[in-house]
Amino acid sequence: MGILLGVEKELSQLPTYSAELGLNLLEPEERFKWFLASILFAKRISAEVAKKTYRQFETEGLTTPEKILAAGWNRLVQVLDSGGYVRYDFSTASNLLGIMKELREKYGNLESLHVISDSPRDLERRLQEFKGVGPIGVNIFLRELRGIWRNAQPKPSTIAVEVAQRIDIDQIEPYESALVRVGLGYCKKQRCTDCPVGRYCKEKNSLRQDL
Repeated sequence: MGILLGVEKELSQLPTYSAELGLNLLEPEERFKWFLASILFAKRISAEVAKKTYRQFETEGLTTPEKILAAGWNRLVQVLDSGGYVRYDFSTASNLLGIMKELREKYGNLESLHVISDSPRDLERRLQEFKGVGPIGVNIFLRELRGIWRNAQPKPSTIAVEVAQRIDIDQIEPYESALVRVGLGYCKKQRCTDCPVGRYCKEKNSLRQDL
């Protein structure tokens, strides 16, 4: 039991991506910013590039649907490129404009979308109806809204489940963001010696015994 508490303590000390971006998800406007950031994180691009690009949106003041729409495609491409998001700049600019337009026309705002959803799966379905928002983006967005939005109850991602199994914890949901960070930042990069929960990893410890 002591080991389990140690794992949980280590995981709880890892910042979520939204916290790292300085966002307070208790505020509606900050939740929209996290939605924007989640769209950027969802592409096959490094977390560092996604964070840098999001901060460019903040610097340019493009953190509301209205301002993103007013910016237009060319300016969005410029902002994406300035953050290093060059691989997906054209398609992401187009998707963002489409998402913001549909969000305003269909729901008014992001909060209304959640209010009218009648279940966690319905919320996920509505979000995925936006072109450019898939299951990965929805998971990124909603896993940090657990306990804030009543219907934010996404199924844990595969990578979170895999890391949880390695460090032998059963409660995945409260620590999903931290588990994903461990998986992406340490497991996939084979940075076992630097991993904050490496001493709890069954795979690492089994390798030591084999040696």
